[in-house]
Amino acid sequence: MDLVLLQAASEEGAKFLAAAIAIAVGVIGPGLGIGFLGAAAMTAIGRNPEATGSITTNMILAIAFAEALGIYSLIVAVILLFVV
Repeated sequence: MDLVLLQAASEEGAKFLAAAIAIAVGVIGPGLGIGFLGAAAMTAIGRNPEATGSITTNMILAIAFAEALGIYSLIVAVILLFVV
């Protein structure tokens, strides 16, 4: 009886660990990308203040695409927790 309980606990722990790894690895890239985008946009605005509007618009659009990748990893983590 204890072996069955230990196996069930081990399977639950593996699900939690897989979900944690999925979300941790999945948000590293978008986090770095958003940081680089923000830094590049601030540099561009510093060099050409008149283009602030178009730089900001393009930066926000690129950040939205980068953030979508982080949301995909969140969805994978939730699927690992509740479906598998």
